[in-house]
This record gives sequence, structure tokens and C-alpha cells, in this order.
Amino acid sequence: MSKVKYYYDSETLSYKKIEQKKGRRLGIALLSVTGSFLAGFILLIIYLNIPQIETPKEKALKRELQNMKLQYGLLNKKMDQIQDVMANIEDRDNNIYRLYFEANPIPEEQRRAGFGGINRYKDLEGFDNSKLIKETTKRIDVLTKRLVVQSKSLDEIAGLAKEKGELLEAIPAIQPVNNEDLSRIASGYGWRTDPFTKVRKFHYGMDFTAPRGTPVYATGDGRVVRADSRSTGYGNHIRIDHGYGYTSLYGHLYKYNVRRGQRVKRGDVIGFVGSTGRSEAPHLHYEIFKDDDRINPINFYYGNLSPEEFGEVLEKAQRENQSLD
Repeated sequence: MSKVKYYYDSETLSYKKIEQKKGRRLGIALLSVTGSFLAGFILLIIYLNIPQIETPKEKALKRELQNMKLQYGLLNKKMDQIQDVMANIEDRDNNIYRLYFEANPIPEEQRRAGFGGINRYKDLEGFDNSKLIKETTKRIDVLTKRLVVQSKSLDEIAGLAKEKGELLEAIPAIQPVNNEDLSRIASGYGWRTDPFTKVRKFHYGMDFTAPRGTPVYATGDGRVVRADSRSTGYGNHIRIDHGYGYTSLYGHLYKYNVRRGQRVKRGDVIGFVGSTGRSEAPHLHYEIFKDDDRINPINFYYGNLSPEEFGEVLEKAQRENQSLD
């Protein structure tokens, strides 16, 4: 209910009611509306130009977002370091390990291949920091794949290394009689004079003269496939299958120290020097077969001879003289 206003009329000495005109009332209303609009506009300008007032929850979410960006930045720096280490390992794998074991290098495109096909990162789209999250996730996926490829490569290298180690242990690589036990090297591989017929014939092994009973050593790891005297001319002899196409033969033995089927290691005493079979004096006749072909044993003494000792043995073996069998 609006208040009724009065004014004092000095001529009639009485109070009279103030009557407001309709036009004035409309002007006052318009002035009020205009004033309210201007006040609201001014408040809006002030609101837009002052720091936004945040609720405690909004502040907490903002801090969490900033921390997430910081953690993603640190994660990317760590991945840079990991990628550098990974690249170094891959380089050594291709240029040292795989090269040494005669394995084909792994192509760069195979190591660093991405992921084609469907969009694997669709769920990460539509956020303020989608690009950062997607790129980081992609880097992790590619790095994970590189680790898987490298792990499989190392598994392959480990298998090759084991096989290589077994091969190195199997190859007949030492002299079957110790140098200090030798009287002399009577004959090497090549054309020699037969002690019985005095005719030149090819001698397929090496003769090591030593006293009867001198130990004879297995020159590589393997399995004894023969220990008998049923091969013409060799007398009591032993044959060891070393695998990888290698076989070694030890002839004219006095007696055996192994039996057929037995596994032996390089350096094991397998028998003793004698003069059985077609032999002129106590000695060991030694041969090496590769894929059933007899080859020169002189090339396989690197396992227990110094360069000087090997040079001396080589010189003696090359002299053309009479063999002892």
C-alpha cells in the first residue's frame, strides 16, 4: 500500500493531498529500470575484470590438474632417458651381439613400429589435456613394444650363446699329450715315409712320441663312440664324437680309461700311450675328422699352447720324415 503524501497550503491554512501525475509516475518507473540496468552492467564489467572467485572444491581440482601436468612432464623426461638407454642397447644388440653370433640385425622399422588400424586412444579424446595424455600414452606403448622386441632378441642371443659355448667346448682344441711328456713329434700331417714299406704315403694325422703309459687327454667335450681294436692299423684306439661334425681319433693305445658311450670333457684322461696295432714304437697317432673328412690337427692346438710353443710344434710337424705307423 503506497503512502499518501500531503502538503500545507498557506492560503487556505490547511493540508492538501498531493496528487501524482501519470506521466511523472511513468518517468520515475523508466528511470528506475534504466538505473537498474546500468547498475547490473557496471557490476558485470567489474565481475569480468576481477579474479574469479573459486570454491574450495574448484581450488582443489585446479591444484590436482596442475600436479597432473607436472607429473606428465616428469614422466616424459624419464621416457627421454629410457629411450636413450634403449637406443644404446639396440645399437649394441645389432652391431655387437647379433653380429658376433651371426644373427641378422633387427630392422629399425621393426623396433620402432607404431600401432596402426583402429584408434587406440579414442577414449582419451575430448579433454582439455587430451593431446598431452595421448602423446604420452603413445610413447609408452611404442617403448613397451621396443622392450618386447629387445627381450625376444636377447632370448635368441642367449640361445645362440649357449650353442656357441657348447661348440667352443666341443671343438678339439688342445694337444692330446702334454708337451712335458713328449719325447718328440715324430710325424705331422702330410706326405711321409711309411716305416714298414719305406714308400711315401699320405699321413692323415700326427704322431706324438712318448713313453708307454703316458696319459692321453680328450681334446674336446664329446661322447666316446669307439674304444676297441677292430680298426685295421690303429690297434687299441678311441674315437670321440664331439658333435657339430667333429670326431677325434686316438690310436696305438696301451690301454683305455673310458668305455663306449661315456661322456667326456676336454682334458679328461681317456687312455695311455702304447704301441699296439701297426706301430713301430710307443707313440700316439692322433686324427681329427670334420664331416667325415680328415683334416690337419695342427690347426686345433690353440687351447693349451702359447704362440711360441705352437710355432715350435708347427715347425716340427712340417718336417718330412718317417712316420711311426
